[in-house]
Amino acid sequence: MPEPVPTNTANPTNTTPTVSSLVAGIVDDARNLIRQELTLARAEIQEDWNDIKTATTSLGAGAVVTFIGGLLLCHMLVYLLAWLVPDLTLWGAYLIVGGLFTLGGVMLLFLGAKKMSKIQLGPERTIESLKEIV
Repeated sequence: MPEPVPTNTANPTNTTPTVSSLVAGIVDDARNLIRQELTLARAEIQEDWNDIKTATTSLGAGAVVTFIGGLLLCHMLVYLLAWLVPDLTLWGAYLIVGGLFTLGGVMLLFLGAKKMSKIQLGPERTIESLKEIV
């Protein structure tokens, strides 16, 4: 009669693992899991940082060009207003145009601050993964 083939191929000597070897395996698995989660968190933070740098560069360049264009348009509006209303002094035209642009700028600043307060930076996928593990 042929001998039966052992079903436990992971432990060919048919010895039961000791408690210390099981605990060591659990600790190694936990250590590997923590390393993987930290690597994922670093990758997510680096990705967010690169996105922020790209967006900030574009915003800065756009702000400078828009500022120069805005200055030129303001001067044009001032002289147009002074030309359309002959009794209006040049400084009065500057006051009106400057006041309107200041009001619009303040409104845009408040709108931007409100939107910025809603942004949440952080490794969301890592946090969700850790919640699932725990």
